[in-house]
Amino acid sequence: MNPLLLSGGLPLFDQIQPDHVGPAIAQLLGDADNALETVAAADFPSDWKAIAKVLDVATEHVGSAWGAVNHLNSVADTPDLRAAYNASLPKVTEFWTRLGADERLYAKYKAIDVASLNAEQRQAHKNALRDFVLGGAELAGADRDRFAAIQERLAELSQKFSENALDATDKFSEYVSSDDLAGVPQDVLQNTREAAEAAGRDGHKLSLKLPCYLPVMQFADNAQLRSTMYRAYATRASEQAPEAMRQYDNTALMHEILALRQEEARLLGFASYGELSLKSKMATSPQAVIDFLRDLARRAKPFGAQDLADLRQFAASELGIQDPQPWDWTYIGEKLKQSRFAFSEQEVKQYFTLPKVLEGLFKIVETLFDVVIRPDTVPVWNPGVHFYRIERNAPAAKPSGDVGSAGTSLVGQFYLDTTAREGKRGGAWMDDVRGRWLRPDNGELQTPVAHLVCNFAEGVMRDGVRQSALLTHDDVTTLFHEFGHGLHHLLTRVDERQVSGISGVEWDAVELPSQFMENFCWEWSVLRHMTAHVDSGEPLPRALFDKMLAARNYQSGMQTLRQIEFSLFDMLMHTDHNPTDDILALHDQVRQEVAVMTPPPWSRTPNTFSHVFAGGYAAGYYSYKWAEVLSADAYAAFEETADESGLPDIQTGRKYLNTILAAGGSRPAMESFKAFRGREPQLDALLRHQGMADAASPAGKE
Repeated sequence: MNPLLLSGGLPLFDQIQPDHVGPAIAQLLGDADNALETVAAADFPSDWKAIAKVLDVATEHVGSAWGAVNHLNSVADTPDLRAAYNASLPKVTEFWTRLGADERLYAKYKAIDVASLNAEQRQAHKNALRDFVLGGAELAGADRDRFAAIQERLAELSQKFSENALDATDKFSEYVSSDDLAGVPQDVLQNTREAAEAAGRDGHKLSLKLPCYLPVMQFADNAQLRSTMYRAYATRASEQAPEAMRQYDNTALMHEILALRQEEARLLGFASYGELSLKSKMATSPQAVIDFLRDLARRAKPFGAQDLADLRQFAASELGIQDPQPWDWTYIGEKLKQSRFAFSEQEVKQYFTLPKVLEGLFKIVETLFDVVIRPDTVPVWNPGVHFYRIERNAPAAKPSGDVGSAGTSLVGQFYLDTTAREGKRGGAWMDDVRGRWLRPDNGELQTPVAHLVCNFAEGVMRDGVRQSALLTHDDVTTLFHEFGHGLHHLLTRVDERQVSGISGVEWDAVELPSQFMENFCWEWSVLRHMTAHVDSGEPLPRALFDKMLAARNYQSGMQTLRQIEFSLFDMLMHTDHNPTDDILALHDQVRQEVAVMTPPPWSRTPNTFSHVFAGGYAAGYYSYKWAEVLSADAYAAFEETADESGLPDIQTGRKYLNTILAAGGSRPAMESFKAFRGREPQLDALLRHQGMADAASPAGKE
């Protein structure tokens, strides 16, 4: 049996093998082609439900199987799986491109009687017509063929970019002695020692995975070691890397990706890829985004300049570093933070064990959104992966194929994969396994399922037992962020798959629920329930939390400018930039405009900018800052209604659930926001949260 061909359940991740991929995808694509021919026939009715019953059921099976393969390619990459994935990628890309440009299917959708649709279906139908146009359905002849060829090549290039970034990270190693790692925290020393032992080497094995790289840059007293690690990290996947690693250089891929995106946009009648990208977003034009970013940069730059001045002064007076180098700044920043606020990240980390953090996270979610989260069991791809179910006490509103415990109904389920390891791409993300859908083939309500993926350090071994992972507060914030995405997908009450959960949500609004959840990591009423010292079990002391709170906006000016730098670079690269021109020159130009700290000329940050070159954020990276305005303003509603102890108001939580999370993509994001706040978003809350409130405007108001 081929596990990828089974339908009606969750992926059998423990059974899927590389040799299953090709045969399964070929069969499912054939089935989907037959479904397309059926609904495209002249005698097939132009009816929403009729089309869904035949075509959507078939294409969902393709999407589910390919999604499982794609996920394994991201979290459990092997040479055989990579080969199988790349062999099927052109076929999958060709099918989706052809489906989205099929003029017969486009005509069927245009002929559907909109009056016969409910509100959810009307929004899905409106999106579908837009996507047909953006998918090339109105192109003909040579233009149509060229558009299809571009899609296939872009898929190939993006995958190669991602592979190069992963390989350039995974293939690096540096073996050092304990003396070289003076200042580095004990748990990091133990993990790097274990890594060296596993490789049959003495000493410590360092990698460019963030759980290793970042604490070395923060804490290692050895400046030469920091220099070595910094250069390796900053030159990944570029011509500046060591000669043996230059096979992963992404430079040529980046130029070709940009050129093809520009060509795609012009085929569709847009002046730039930036314009094309924004057709499905909240922002009205590339210029509106550029103006937003430059305005925010103007407000943040004085704070960033002060942050840098503070670092320089402290480095000279306290550390004896008169001329800080790029690999010194993170180290100086950590020392200044410890000096100014009398605590270190490592001190805080001892209180955040992963199980306790999850307990606190689940508690706030259960309280605010009237659900229960329980452990569940399904096949997984790694022993460290966990699976959970979300249930609600109220009975199911519609027939469901799965019920919860007595007196409850199943809302959704999610996989949680938190540990960094070889073969798993870096970063953190949420992805859907399946969406909520009142299925047209059997009338049952399909509940949503999500992947939540992070890259935290593994717990250390103690007396032969693997201890719970310890999280930094930044790790905790990352976990809450991804869980916010998960809630958006899982708590939807929309029954149309195309607009349920995160589906159909404008890309520059999709970060609202994720960034919203981050705020709870700074609430004592929430945080105290998720801490227990790894040794004593004592909760985080209030005095230590107060120090953390005082340090919340430490270097917020520089951090804001860093995000603006990436966002402005991305948008300019996809609008005014000639794809054949030097990408680094554009990046330097943006840095000169908005940054206060300049990296060395050999730094190659764009070469691993996977969000833009291998993810869904091309001409959309600004979404993080754009949605941050929405999320900060949305969270302000909780601040305004919290009780005296700081506990969030339950009714505000229910309103947020009903107006934003439950609505998913069934209506424009601005409508959902205004339903929650009663007005359009304002910038004040974001600037206040980041300690830049007096920069709201020249007059101090917005």
